[in-house]
Amino acid sequence: MSYLFCCISCVGSHNQTTNWKLAVSKRQHPTLTGLSTTICTAEGRQPPQPPRATAKGYNGLYGSQCSHAGGQGNPPTSLFRTFAAANRSSASRKLLSTLQSGFQNGTKARSRGPLTPRTNIGFVRGNGAVRSAYRYLATAAVEANTSVKATAAAVKKKSFPEISEKVVGYWLLGSAGLVFAIVVIGGLTRLTESGLSITEWKPVTGTLPPLTDADWESEFAKYRSSPEFRILNPTMTLSEYKFIYFMEWTHRLLGRVIGVSFVLPAIYFVARRKVSFSMSLKLAGIALGIGFGWWMVKSGLRDDLFKEPGSHPRVSQYRLTAHLAAAFAVYSAMLYSGISILRENRLLKDPKKAVEELKKRRIGALVPLRIFVGFVSLLVFTTAMSGALVAGLDAGLIYNEFPYMGDGFAPPKAELLDPFYSREPPPHNDLVWRNMLENPATVQLDHRVLATSSFLVILALWAYGRRLNRKKVLTPDARRGVLGLVHLVSLQVALGISTLIYLVPHSLASLHQANSLALLTGCLVLGSRVWVPRTLVKVAEKRVAAMRRGRNGGKKKTTEKDDEPVAPLT
Repeated sequence: MSYLFCCISCVGSHNQTTNWKLAVSKRQHPTLTGLSTTICTAEGRQPPQPPRATAKGYNGLYGSQCSHAGGQGNPPTSLFRTFAAANRSSASRKLLSTLQSGFQNGTKARSRGPLTPRTNIGFVRGNGAVRSAYRYLATAAVEANTSVKATAAAVKKKSFPEISEKVVGYWLLGSAGLVFAIVVIGGLTRLTESGLSITEWKPVTGTLPPLTDADWESEFAKYRSSPEFRILNPTMTLSEYKFIYFMEWTHRLLGRVIGVSFVLPAIYFVARRKVSFSMSLKLAGIALGIGFGWWMVKSGLRDDLFKEPGSHPRVSQYRLTAHLAAAFAVYSAMLYSGISILRENRLLKDPKKAVEELKKRRIGALVPLRIFVGFVSLLVFTTAMSGALVAGLDAGLIYNEFPYMGDGFAPPKAELLDPFYSREPPPHNDLVWRNMLENPATVQLDHRVLATSSFLVILALWAYGRRLNRKKVLTPDARRGVLGLVHLVSLQVALGISTLIYLVPHSLASLHQANSLALLTGCLVLGSRVWVPRTLVKVAEKRVAAMRRGRNGGKKKTTEKDDEPVAPLT
């Protein structure tokens, strides 16, 4: 309290200049220090210096000078108004009235002689009401200080960080690896026609396969009642059924593993604020895409799909394409987000170096390259989806030759636009799009055109990259990414032609599908190397500015090199 009394004397002196030394035996109270600073600040005066420890104890104000703008004898009314605005109870008004009375009495006491620190302390100690009022004011300041600190801690705890932690990036890459695996296993499940072997969806109890002979007989009886058994496999034995059952069971089990290993950690990371706000929204979108699988399976279990002559019990090509598109989208989001998080954490270890590196990547010469890479990624994704239509319609079992399709590069127009696939009366307004999505010959031609276009566009991207490399504007990692795309698309073309010529063997068809996802992976990796997100730029510049302020405050020694300005990224 002694330090508070020193501040009170400073308040009472107003225009007078006091030069004195006060030795106290008690430690300085941090809340009272803040209170005294608040008093002087509210009155527009320089706050007194806090006591500092010496060999003889705590020495107080040396040459402290306070001047009040309101003139000699005026109480600190602005402080009273500030306190009254925050405390409108009757007790607070009584406290303020007491304090004002004390200051008026102090003015009368000063009129009888000079006001010294000793007379100030004696006056306050002698006036019990004022002393109680100041004790209440100090207690209120302590409570307010504690409340402010608690509120700040709560806000800090609830706020999202600027960038996600590195562990989130590794987790997303691991999840992307699981999605890659389920795409490959799902392709094998379709090739072996095992997708409809399990006729029920039991998320919990279906985790375990049948363990006894009675359980196997029960599952086999359910399958015998399905359209696939009645139309395609009426002579299937129990041992043959066990093979296709385990193929689909493995597919579904891996799907459950992906769901649990993604959703639970995502909830934890968001709840503990280990991800940025934008990343939390991306995680929510990925979680919605993971639960998309049952829609495809359900479509193949209805009898009304097989009433037409020559119908085949398979999953609808539309649902198969939608299912694969969801898997590719989930994989792409996981992969790109994981790569971005790891890159952000790597660059922001040295913010100044990060700004310089990002500045090199944001030059105007790389803008066309970024657009080019985005177009290639979209084209590769579209080609893969057309491949899903080919698989859903078994269109790879016709025209098993390349580059010709029969007598020419394309079948006759009458075969490509067959009215048989139209569901409207003449003039068949749905003739074109129905044939493009349901006619096997047209669907295969579409896939050939898209695949050839992807190959040629990636070669053009490679040629453009060589041109940028000669101008010394293409980074080494981007150059390696472009070259990797050329290798992957060449392998994809070879696998596609081989799969077509050899009548879709399971091994080649599975590799063809897996490499399509690998090709999309190459596009995403290249995109992450040439694309610079604005959020990362802002965070890097903000941290560089914070480092400069820290150096200017004396926290870090500066050199001429450190003081060089870093141009902002625009």
